[in-house]
Amino acid sequence: MTILQPVLLSGGSGTRLWPLSREAYPKQFLPLAGDDTMLQATWLRVAELAGAAPIVVANEEHRFLAAEQLRQVGAPSAAIVLEPVGRNTAPAIAAAALQASADGADPLLLVLPSDHVVRDAWAFRDAVRRASAAAEAGALVTFGIVPESAETGFGYIQADPGGKNVAGVRRVLRFVEKPDAATAQEYLDAGGYYWNSGMFLFRASRYLQELERFRPDILSAVRAAFAAAARDGDFIRLDKEAFAACPSDSIDYAVMEKTDAAMVLPVDIGWNDVGSWSALWAVSVQDRDGNARHGDVITVDTRNSYAYARRLVALVGVDDIVVVETDDAVLVAHKDQVQQVKEVVSRLKAEQRSQVALHREVHRPWGSYDSIDADDGFQVKRIKVKPGARLSLQSHKHRAEHWIVVRGTARVTRDDEVFDLQANESTYIPLGAKHRLENPTTDMLELIEVQSGGYLGEDDIVRYEDVYGRS
Repeated sequence: MTILQPVLLSGGSGTRLWPLSREAYPKQFLPLAGDDTMLQATWLRVAELAGAAPIVVANEEHRFLAAEQLRQVGAPSAAIVLEPVGRNTAPAIAAAALQASADGADPLLLVLPSDHVVRDAWAFRDAVRRASAAAEAGALVTFGIVPESAETGFGYIQADPGGKNVAGVRRVLRFVEKPDAATAQEYLDAGGYYWNSGMFLFRASRYLQELERFRPDILSAVRAAFAAAARDGDFIRLDKEAFAACPSDSIDYAVMEKTDAAMVLPVDIGWNDVGSWSALWAVSVQDRDGNARHGDVITVDTRNSYAYARRLVALVGVDDIVVVETDDAVLVAHKDQVQQVKEVVSRLKAEQRSQVALHREVHRPWGSYDSIDADDGFQVKRIKVKPGARLSLQSHKHRAEHWIVVRGTARVTRDDEVFDLQANESTYIPLGAKHRLENPTTDMLELIEVQSGGYLGEDDIVRYEDVYGRS
């Protein structure tokens, strides 16, 4: 039996779920629909079928997030293909196919967006098994979601009602764009139309053959980027210049709408692409009044609303409302208008506001820092360093720092000195001093850092040594 190779697409930015999802920490890395993050849940859903470690296609800036989150749920060491720029799904899947076949193998690629919800994991796995024979025989199989309503937010796939094989896989008649409400209702009434899930199953070689047939320009650019890729452990960094020259196109436009090998398996698996706050409300556990809540939320005379809170949030006398509260932003929207969140994100970008990309707590491969206070000439951060992690050996031209350990043990390098600090001990890092912070223990290290100086930007840093390849 052909090996099943999961390919997890993790390049999205999830801007419609702002302010929780942001460019530096998008929705696939958040636990939006359970205890696991969406990336973790995607792997766990397919793990028992997988014949190989996952291939993850991710943004360069998210490489450590993806690797760490998969490690936390026991995934075998993933090959993480890093895109220097976004070029949509056709090039991303081509890069994964080249990686999967680099040793001469020709596995079945199970291509999965890593930011979707599938509530019936057993039915999903059964669908993959049923679709495998058609994929092994050369079909490019997609999974069509049996529609629950006349949804205008999804594209549709029309299946040939007479072209069904014994496993239920059907020939694709056509792909159609997101319809208006009247057309969506016509599709629902007619039957034979399915939501386009963006999930695929095919041999690596068959996808590359069809891509070369219809978009040789895309395949040529991806081959060049893959051949010139820098390899650093499990990271495969596609060559920036070659990949930037690649046309941007989706797999639907580039291949699936053109090939005569497209087939669809209709499935009812509790699927949702969680493309908005109203969609997240729909897949969340609700109380008897239809309210879904995450965090410390009180509702009084409130119905059909969604609230995500870091602090206490109370909703009184409102219906169909979404409230999302983070450390540095609050969203309040009518549930029917949440698609307009993208306009907020566009305005934040135009104003170059940090909230479009970063949370107040910023994650790094060694841990995180949270800017808890700032004013002219000073900034206060809460820093967490993972067990065994170390920051780069660095210096600053414009600021000095005080470090106060509040939990754990800190090993400090300051010019020629190396010493340990325990809880309730502190030290001073003068302006210009070469310094490093590391956690030599198996417990989390937490400290308060007070920066002082004329300029406190994150770009005031000179790195001399760095285990994460940033020097």
